Amino acid sequence: MPMYFMTPDPPPKGPPSGPPAEPGKPRELRQPDSRRGAVIGLLIAAALIVLGLILVKVLGDAGRLEDCALSGRTNCAPLDR
Repeated sequence: MPMYFMTPDPPPKGPPSGPPAEPGKPRELRQPDSRRGAVIGLLIAAALIVLGLILVKVLGDAGRLEDCALSGRTNCAPLDR
């Protein structure tokens, strides 16, 4: 007995998907979606990366100074640049 594969019915044609328009305004006159949240998230991520890089540099300098002092040297002060 042959098996027949049925294709699903296409979705019904209706109003465009998305959030409903404000009452009294056609869908075409709505304000476009804001990307403010994405921009704020990007700025926060960039700030965290910069702070992380600064923290790595400060901790690296402190670690080198501590290694020098623990090895018994007396001239471990960082040079002024």
